[in-house]
Amino acid sequence: MKFTGDISVPAPRDAVYAKVRDARFFASCVEGVQELNEIDPDHYTAVLETKVAYLKFKFNVAVEVTRTDPPREIEAKIEGTPLGIVGRLTARSLTRLEEEGGGTKISYEIEAALTGKLGSLGQPVLRSKAKELERQFAERMRMAFAPAAGVKGSAT
Repeated sequence: MKFTGDISVPAPRDAVYAKVRDARFFASCVEGVQELNEIDPDHYTAVLETKVAYLKFKFNVAVEVTRTDPPREIEAKIEGTPLGIVGRLTARSLTRLEEEGGGTKISYEIEAALTGKLGSLGQPVLRSKAKELERQFAERMRMAFAPAAGVKGSAT
């Protein structure tokens, strides 16, 4: 499955790059991430918990930042193993940052594959769940860079 999209945020590219490169910030934008552990600046582990259709899944996830080109690009490899069932999640992500007016356009490409029981749920169900997570991620990113005035509960 391949996912692509753009998110525009009202912040300078250097600032956006620094935030996106911060694993704790990035994880806070992804629904279901728990127990984030930074091994080193390019390697992380976490637990990802999500519900797909009527099933609840928990993954042990390892993230490796494979390439960076500050403040333009970040490429990462993600591997996950679901707890309690046989299967595997593998993904590659490429994030590009471009200056856009007074802000930054974040463009992303994610190529993901699922095997085992999770993969057998079928592409339409998985694509729908991924689109939901993608919408939540985009909204959290926009909120993180929203101007503080008038935004209640902003933790930026």
